[in-house]
Formats: sequence, structure tokens, C-alpha cells
Amino acid sequence: MGIEDTGMRNGRALSDQWADSVVVRPRTTEQHITVHKRLVLGFAISILTLIIVTAIAITLSVSFERCAAESSGALAANGSSNSKWKQSRDGNISHRDSEDGQQPWRHLRLPATLRPRHYDLRLTVHMENFSFSGEVNIEFECVNSTKLIVLHSDRLELDKVLVFSDSKKAGAMRIQRRFHYQPKQVYVIALHREMKPLRTYKINITFTAHIEHELLGFFRSSYMLNGERRFLAVTQFSPTHARKAFPCFDEPIYKATFRVSLKHESLYQSLSNMPVEATTSDEDGWVTNHFSMTPRMSTYYLAWAVCNFTYKEAVADNGVLIRLYARPDAIQSGSGDYALRITKRLLQFYQDYFKVKYSLPKLDLLAVPKHPYAAMENWGLSVFVEQKILLDPDVSSFSYQMELTMVVVHEICHQWFGDLVTPVWWEDVWLKEGFAHYFEYIGTDFLFPKWNMEKQRFLTDVLHEVMLLDGLASSHPISQQVFEATDIDRVFDWIAYKKGAALIRMLANVMGQTLFQRALNDYLMTHMYGNAARDDLWNKLSEAMQREGKDINITQVMDRWTLQMGYPVVTISKNDSLDNSITISQEHFVYDTDAKIQNPELFNKSFQWQIPLTLAVGNASHISTETIIWVTNKSEAHRVGHVVGETWLLGNINQTGYFRVNYDLHNWKLLIQQLTRNPTIISVGNRAGLIDDVFNLARAGYLPQNVPLQMISYLSQETEFLPWHAASRALYQLDKLLDRTLDHSLFSDYVLRQVEPKYHKLGWPATSPDGSLMHSAYQTEELQREVIMLACSFGNKHCHRQAVSLISDWISSNKNRIPPNVRDIVYCTGVSLMDEDVWEFIWMKFHSSTAVSEKKVLLEALTCSDNIFLLNRLLNLSLTSDLVPDQDVIDVIIHVARNPLGRHLAWRYFREKWDILNSRYGEALFMNSKLISGVTEFLNTEAELNELKEFILTSGGESAPAFARAVEIVQANVKWHILFQEQFYQWLRKAPDG
Repeated sequence: MGIEDTGMRNGRALSDQWADSVVVRPRTTEQHITVHKRLVLGFAISILTLIIVTAIAITLSVSFERCAAESSGALAANGSSNSKWKQSRDGNISHRDSEDGQQPWRHLRLPATLRPRHYDLRLTVHMENFSFSGEVNIEFECVNSTKLIVLHSDRLELDKVLVFSDSKKAGAMRIQRRFHYQPKQVYVIALHREMKPLRTYKINITFTAHIEHELLGFFRSSYMLNGERRFLAVTQFSPTHARKAFPCFDEPIYKATFRVSLKHESLYQSLSNMPVEATTSDEDGWVTNHFSMTPRMSTYYLAWAVCNFTYKEAVADNGVLIRLYARPDAIQSGSGDYALRITKRLLQFYQDYFKVKYSLPKLDLLAVPKHPYAAMENWGLSVFVEQKILLDPDVSSFSYQMELTMVVVHEICHQWFGDLVTPVWWEDVWLKEGFAHYFEYIGTDFLFPKWNMEKQRFLTDVLHEVMLLDGLASSHPISQQVFEATDIDRVFDWIAYKKGAALIRMLANVMGQTLFQRALNDYLMTHMYGNAARDDLWNKLSEAMQREGKDINITQVMDRWTLQMGYPVVTISKNDSLDNSITISQEHFVYDTDAKIQNPELFNKSFQWQIPLTLAVGNASHISTETIIWVTNKSEAHRVGHVVGETWLLGNINQTGYFRVNYDLHNWKLLIQQLTRNPTIISVGNRAGLIDDVFNLARAGYLPQNVPLQMISYLSQETEFLPWHAASRALYQLDKLLDRTLDHSLFSDYVLRQVEPKYHKLGWPATSPDGSLMHSAYQTEELQREVIMLACSFGNKHCHRQAVSLISDWISSNKNRIPPNVRDIVYCTGVSLMDEDVWEFIWMKFHSSTAVSEKKVLLEALTCSDNIFLLNRLLNLSLTSDLVPDQDVIDVIIHVARNPLGRHLAWRYFREKWDILNSRYGEALFMNSKLISGVTEFLNTEAELNELKEFILTSGGESAPAFARAVEIVQANVKWHILFQEQFYQWLRKAPDG
């Protein structure tokens, strides 16, 4: 940033060079020199006086530095009355920080000397030129004596700064200096006199800034209505962007109350976390909305918006007013009605489940055209990107409805886990994201019990998915230390969300739902309007267990799962002895087993977990009741029920544990035989779990490559959706590896032999005589869709003909009779098989459609073309056209990469446009990581691996975790081809035709 020149008294910004050397110096008395009439003597006296003053100043400065360092040490020793607040602050001070104790603006964390209590924030928003001005009054308490006020500010032009004491002394406190330290995004105010502990002070700051185009801080967006472009402005402060909108103590621990006022032109309306308390109008056509004071909350949950949307409303059973704001045409069409209905039910569900009342008088849901994330759970004003909250039931598929439902369920859960009780620091962000992700499935089961989400879809969509990521040597613990500001964005990944949810689910099953529910109530009631760390949760869960006479130390158990990366593979083997004993062993599961040799520093720890292993014994007609064994050692012997030759063992019943299970080869053979003869003896969840485990164990080299292929030979008898879904996910993973090999047809033919019997039996969605769609049960529709997708993807001719027929009928009649649940499959298959005119037809429909869900499906279908020219055109249009939302640009690139014919194009385009893509999505690391993994996961040759490594070096991406994961995945792909490809195809050449 530019250097601002200033004088000492008015206290404007100083250069970074000054900031590097400055320490706070005490005031010295002015020296008055009387000039002697004789100039020579006067000159000599002046020189002597200057030397003396300089010596005194240096002595005092050194003394102050020593005092400041001692004060810093005393702070660490004495702390504040709020021990959790103190631990949060001091626990993250590095060795380098302690050396720089007299320069706290250099630290990642703000100094623990001040604590904000209340913000009075007044903003004037100029939509005509996308700028805003503001004034903030912050009331804060001094915890430890200091002359420094250090708070966050980024991209703000600060003008007037005044500091007041609560003492009776009138007037502002004298400011010695003030400056902006950009490396840490902080503003520093050095006072002439010290602030005293337990005293209250106020700081008043006026400022101006731009409403950014970048989707962070206070940003702008636009949409078309009746051919006219309209604009809106909305905030996104999580995790560290409130500082872009107003000066503040922008850390989760610094909770305070807020009172917001928004002034804007009267043709707009404004929203914030709380209801409007009063409105004043000016003669010039401007209005000011004054909002009620919020409860104590973190800065990143503050929110506001200025727009000209309309809304629909409902009142929950507990009296909370719920409004959904969106584009006027979306509200008029009823696209927001579904989300409004389920939100009303969810508020009551969570209030009953947690036994903690929703804290605010209202809840607004705001649908915006562009947003860096699917949604943001601002307290009382949750913001959603349109695709995740607007639903047109006539054209939306079930999968779209399910995804939208779960996003809403997730955000409403955050009103308790996140807003009401906030993690102390970002290292435990999973405390809110893991809970919200877990409750996506619990809450959706409440809304739609027949969907059976927690016991089924959770396995494939959460557990199996995150285990792919967490099985990499480049994974990380779910609780990870944050040393730099750039680390904060990185904690928002699937490990925090999905592994967090999986561990919470494992705990809930160990404790039992009733006891678990009671412990959560205790946790929320204890920490409401405050902050909590993982130990606070463990303590409440342990206390609940102890009250029931269960002596399980949750902290001891869960620290192994949260502070170690990865997860174990548990191997169960029958012993040859006659005492019905088995051997159970555990080891760290890693796809690249060589990583343990190549990176001994990482893997020389004795990775070990306390594992709640549930185990059952079964045979051809019966399975025993499960027993639980706590596995704590590397290897243990246990006696189980009657184990004879044809008796098989099954571990991790219903996959409630976060680990994989392997068996001796004989047990695998018995399980495969059981699935072939009578699969229903084994539960649906375990059938899906066996499929996922067997494919991934083979991928990592724990099992021969033929074992997973033998297992899926039973699929023609499988009548449930979930095992098919697990199988299809595994088969698509394999297809990515094999689709450019010469013998690929061996694999695709084998898959089709397993799929076609079920495909012909289920057929396509039926229509009634009047042409309307006849709906089946949810599970039946989802199974039918899964099988049709497999059939079309792997080349079934009948499936292809049916898709072409449906597209042709749509084009000729201009009436879309394609069932919504299979539209994405039909559109993609049609575009890939038919000519350029079909691509243009789909592109035209994308332009003309007003249904958000339909636009998304149409856009993704365009990526299925086998015409490189059209794919390249689509990529360029996506990046440059306002018609494509930012989230969908990433999806377009990834979907082109999924197209075998577009893979190289997407990879080249990604590299060529990296600077543009990184500048657009760089700060939204979650989206950036999605893009990097989505484009690179299909690379599987040595040449592509070298290209990736070279690109990372030249683009400066060496430090990005997403690139480290990408290299590991591509290396694993290359290694699999070297080690296992021939073995894999050898078995397929000899495989039976059935």
C-alpha cells in the first residue's frame, strides 16, 4: 500500500519502514534554549543540549521497551478474568511473536489487552458509484494496561480517529501516532497516556471504502429484470472480511453487541441481522433504517444488504417472523416457497431437539445471484446463492431438491452451532461446520423420514467421500493450528465439514441418541452467546456419560481422532485355534503406502486410535447381534461367538465408525458368497460399506484387484439404492483411470454385464396417458436414476437411443416431456451423441430459461459435447459472460475435464487462465481447491504428472495444499497403472460372462 505522510499530532498513517522500527516512547519535556547574544557560545550550548537530550531519550526508550516486554510477560502470567478468552489469545502466540512483544501489530492475533463490548455502526451506501462511508463507535474494556489500540482494517480509508475515556475528564485522549500495518491488516493507534485495566473507553472512527466487485467484505452483484440490469450490495464477512467493511476487532473470540444504521436511496431497501427499529426519511429521497441491537456475537456474523428485492413471509410456531427475499420475478413465480416452508418447520425442530430457544425475533433468507459459497449463516440474515435456495418443482430433479434442502438445513443449524456458540478460534472450525453438516442428515430425516438420509446417504455422500481425501499422505488433522492469516481460509475444507460430521456421528452412536442430545443441550446452555473449544465439548459429553455410569473419557478417546491426521484400517482375521478367537489389528490407512518410507518424519509417530469396533458373526441364514470392542492396541486377540468354517465376520456395523475394515481373504470370499446367495442378511448400510471398503483397499494395495470386481457381480440381485450408489462411485473412479487405456472396453463391458439386467427390469420413468409423470417411491426413483446413469455412461445402446429419442421429441414439439429426475442424464447423453444443432438448442434454452435449477443442468449438459471447438467456446463464454454465475464457471471447467474428450482442453485452459481464475477465486480457497482438484484428478500419465509439477513451480503454487493433494493423487494414478493395471485386466479377460 501507498505511504501516507503525516505529522505527529494529527496522527495519520506512517510508512511501513517506520512501523518496522517504532516502539511506543514516553513523552519527554520540551527543552527551551535561550540563545546567547554571542553566536559562537550559543551554538556550542545548542550542540551540548542536543547531545544530552538525545542520550536521555535513548535511555528512556530502552527502559520503556524493557517495561513493555515485562508487561507482555505479566499479561501471559496473570491473564484476564475470562480464562477461555485468555487461553485463546495466549495459546496462539509464537516464539517470534514473543520476541516482538513491543510490536503487537506484527502478530497473527490481536493483543489481549482490550476487549470490545459494543459497536454503534452508521453507514451511508452510494449504489450509484458503488461506494460507502461510515462512522463506527466502539466501546471497549481495557484488560491490561496499554497505550496501544490495535484493531483490524483492510481496504478502508480512515479519516477521523478519536479515543475517549470513561473518566470525567472531558475531551478526547491525545493520540501520539496512528498507522496502518498492511501485512496483518491492522490499524494501530498509539496514545500518549496509558489506558487502565477494568476501565471502559470508546473509539470513534470515520471511514470510506468501495463496494467491491470481489465477492468478499461488502460487495456488489447484479441481475436482469425485464431487460434492465439491477444491482444489489451484500456482505460476506466470514472468516476475516468484516475488516473490509468497518474497523473492528475481527476475531471470533471478540464478541460484542452491534447496533447498525443504513442510509441509502429510498428506491432500495436494507436488511440486517435484527429488525428495523425506526426509519427516518430525508427530503432528498434518502432513508435511514435503524436496526435493533444484536445479542453478543462475533464480527463475522454481522451482515447487511441493500437491494430492491421482494419477499414472502411465514411465522414459525414459536412466533419468529421468517422472510425469504429474492428477485421479484423469483418471488412471483413461487421459487422461494419451498425453502420458506421447510425453514418454518426446521426452526421448531432445532428448538425442540436442542431444547434451546432460537434467540432472535426474525430470520431472513436472502437469495443473491452471486456469492463465494453456497450460503452463509449470518445470525438472523442467512445469505444463499440462488441455486441453493430457489426451487421450481416443475423442472427440478429430486437430487436438486435434496441438495437445496440440505443447504437450508445446514444454515439453520448454524443459528445454534456457530451463531449462538462460536468456536474460540479457527483451528476448531469443525465444531460448527461438522455439527451443521451432520445435522443436514438429521434435519432432512425430520422433514422427509422416507429419505432415510442419516443411515444411508450419509455413508456415500459424507463418510466415503471424506475418506478418499483423508487417506492421502497430504491430509491434516481436523484440528489444525493456524499460524498465518492464509491458514484461516484453509481450515474450511472437507476435513472440517465431512470428517467433523463423521466423528460426531460416531460419538452419537457410541453414546446413544438420547444421551448425546442431552449433552448437546448442556453444551449449548453453558456456552450460549459465548465461545467454546473442543475440550468444552468433550467435557460435556464425558459428564453426560459419567452421569449414566459409563466411565469413558471422551477427551482421551477423541484427541486421537482430532489431533492425528487420517484414520485407521482395522484388520480382522480368524485364528486357527479352537477357542473362537480372532486377531484385530489397526494401522494408519494411506493410499500411498510408500509415503511412510519416503516421509519418515510424518509417519514415525505411532499412529494409534481408540476404536469403537462393532462386530457381528453371520452365516447363510443368520447374523448375530452386534457387540462392541474397544480396540486400543496395534494388535489384540478377542474371543467372539461360535466361529466355524462357513461363518463370516462383519465389522463396523452400519458403518457408524470412521475407519475401514479389512479381513483375511477367506472371510472376503465368504462375504461375497453371502451377497451372491442372499444379500439381505447383511444390512443395506453394510452392503454399501463393503463395496466402498473393498474397492479402496484394492486401490491402496491391501487386496488383489479381482476382489472388488468379484464383489459387484452380485449387483443384479441388489434391490436397494445405496449399494448401487456406492458401486457407481467406485466404478466412476476406476473409469477415470482406465478410459484412455487400450483395453478399456474389457472394463466397460464387465460393468454393463452387471448393470443391464437391472436396467432392463427397472426401465425408464413412466408417464400416464395424459403425459404427466407417474411418481414412484423415493428409493425406487433414485435406484432407477442410478442404473440409467450407469447404463448410459458405460455405453448401453438402448439407453443411448432412449436419450436421443427424448431430446428429438423436445426439439420437434418444443415441449419438454423429459422427466426432471433424469434430465441431466438425457441432456448430457444427447449432446454427446447428436450434432452441433442440439448443442445450439441446449445453449438457447440455457439463455431463455428462468428456472435456476434448469439453467444449471442445461449448462452442465453443454460440457458433454465431443466437439472440441464447442467445448472451447463454452469455456471462454463461461469466464467472460455475466450469464454464468461464478460458482458455475468452476463447475463448467470441472465438467469439461470429466469429459474424456475435453480432459486435455480443460487442463490446458486451466493453466492458461490460472492468473485470472486465481485472482477471482483466490481468497475463496474452498472454491479454488474445488477447481484445482476437479481439473487435475483425471490426470494419470507420467507426462501429465510432470506437467502438473512444472505448472506448480512456474505459477508459485508450491505452498497451496490443494496442489500438494493434486500431485499426490496424480502420482497415485500413475503408480496404480504401473503396479495394478495388468493384474486388473488379466482377471477381466478370464472373468465369467455372468
